[in-house]
Amino acid sequence: MAFHMAESNTANVNIFRIVTSVFLAILVGVLLWFAAPTGDTAVSANNEGVVFNNNKQYEKAVEAFDRAIEMDPEFAMAYNNRGWSYIELGKFEQAITDCSRAIEFDPRLALAYSNRGLAYVMVGNYEQAVADCTKAIELDPGLALAYSNRGQAYINLGMFDEAITDLDKAVELDPSLQK
Repeated sequence: MAFHMAESNTANVNIFRIVTSVFLAILVGVLLWFAAPTGDTAVSANNEGVVFNNNKQYEKAVEAFDRAIEMDPEFAMAYNNRGWSYIELGKFEQAITDCSRAIEFDPRLALAYSNRGLAYVMVGNYEQAVADCTKAIELDPGLALAYSNRGQAYINLGMFDEAITDLDKAVELDPSLQK
């Protein structure tokens, strides 16, 4: 049984990475299209950070998000995005702090709840992860990443039926997760 769980966790981590890559690529496009920044603005610094995240240059991404937050201290998406960089860098407590700030400034930012939920998974606070991902799903029922992250928490809680349901829903919402 332990062997099968290890395979399941590896598969779920791979699914998570695929969903994340797709999401970040879409996010860059949307931000660039709507923001069309010129010069050195908080939005342009945030967009630069997203590009660094997409290229797995997380330290540079953090620096760009730092600039965005310095220019606009209430820029919720920049906190969320820096939180994602911290997750990738293994700095989970910093990720939780940043995602919490994002939620403080924009309580309807579903992605911040989902990202904070993943950070909670990584520090072993699975109940809080479920709560955050559930909130993300309430705010955005189409956010595949939230189902995937909650599925990870359910696996760690031994709630395998719930995990399967969530992971199936994540794949339903984003069929590229089947790969």
